Amino acid sequence: MIPRLGFTGAPRRIPSLLAPRVHLHRALSCTSATRQQEQATETVAPSAKPFALASRLKHGRALYQDVWSIFNAANLPPECINLGQGYMNFPPPAWAREEATRALASTEGNHYAPAKGRARLRKAIKQFYGTQFGKELDPETEIMVSSGANEGLYAAWTAFLEPGDEVIMFEPFFDLYLPAITFNGGQPVYVPLHPTSEPAPGQRMGKKTWTIDFDELRRAITPKAKMIVLNSPHNPLGKVFSREEMEGIARLAEEHNLIVISDEVYESLVFDGREHVRFATLPGMWDRTITVGSAGKLFAATGWRVGWLIGPPTLIEPALAASTRIVFCANTPMQESAAAALEHARERRFFETQLDEYAERRGVLVDAFERLGMEYAWPEGSYFALLNISRVRWPDDYKFPKALDERGKDFKAAWFIANHIGVSCIPVSEFYCDEHVGIGENYARFSFCKDVDTLRTAADRLQKLRWFLAP
Repeated sequence: MIPRLGFTGAPRRIPSLLAPRVHLHRALSCTSATRQQEQATETVAPSAKPFALASRLKHGRALYQDVWSIFNAANLPPECINLGQGYMNFPPPAWAREEATRALASTEGNHYAPAKGRARLRKAIKQFYGTQFGKELDPETEIMVSSGANEGLYAAWTAFLEPGDEVIMFEPFFDLYLPAITFNGGQPVYVPLHPTSEPAPGQRMGKKTWTIDFDELRRAITPKAKMIVLNSPHNPLGKVFSREEMEGIARLAEEHNLIVISDEVYESLVFDGREHVRFATLPGMWDRTITVGSAGKLFAATGWRVGWLIGPPTLIEPALAASTRIVFCANTPMQESAAAALEHARERRFFETQLDEYAERRGVLVDAFERLGMEYAWPEGSYFALLNISRVRWPDDYKFPKALDERGKDFKAAWFIANHIGVSCIPVSEFYCDEHVGIGENYARFSFCKDVDTLRTAADRLQKLRWFLAP
């Protein structure tokens, strides 16, 4: 049975670990400003009754201490190499950054952009994709610019979800999907992808990517289902969904009249000649699909916060209406940088060069796993790889923060690796519902969006882990 969390009204079933995970924990490193605020509150109104919080914060896991606040630089040794969070230690191309400088030097570049996005950027998106969607895009009605891909997703869910609508999500899932869906009244329905023991071609320890159980997926879809969320290339798994898998999902989407959110922000990072299937191009899928893109992921510029949605007017216009009331518009000067990047990327062979560079980085990381003799899921796309950390052991008297007491065993393994080995990673149980945590807690996510020298240093450090592996 596929577990569902009843986020509106009486829950159908509440996983046993949910309650302790949603309490607000004190951060591992509390700033002096926070302490001063607490002291001021206690001094001014020691008997004040606390205001009631919106239940959506609880249901969206917004109140418990998330993985990013635990595994951040402030809580880890200063020399620890961060392969946990997916941000780069190198800049976007200079020829794209320069456009933001020019925009800031103008008057127009310092003021509001149109809600749907600057005309130059929407034209650049249209030209960049050409006929990749099986047609030429209309930049006026089929493209909207968002304040990062996350805000575009949020706008789409705001536009279409009613309380109680079910949204199908594959696990592991990108963690921000959950709060964005539940904040808008949706009920996530979780369908786990399954690890395989079949070796990846040419690899000793690498395993083929995880698979979909279509019988399980079909059972997850009820009359309350409104949407299904796809993410290919996948974060955190590194999976690229095959055409056969996409076609199977498309048949179910048509049969049950589902809206499809196709998160394709890692579209430029597909390795080994694999095919990136644009879900919207499958027969009958254009009219029901919102495709999500990101300048930050395309150009190593995650701080630009420029993304976009592509789809038919019947889906884009409501999402734009929601986005206009959420943020109104995206950052004007960074839209100019994104436009310039899209305009010049192909003539400069930027994506071909970037893909080769990321393939080299991937090679450094997975070679470290191979030398260690640890199993991992072969990354087909994106810049993430999952390492099976179930064999990691630590001394019985090793001291862990209390914040890890109620988390999966992968949290302790990741903490030990960061503090004792000097390389941080992200525990994968964070990307699961509580009933499926047992799948995720055997894995940790490592990112390879760092320069090669940093990755080589991290790879050498990881070899020390061999002394803490069970047979």
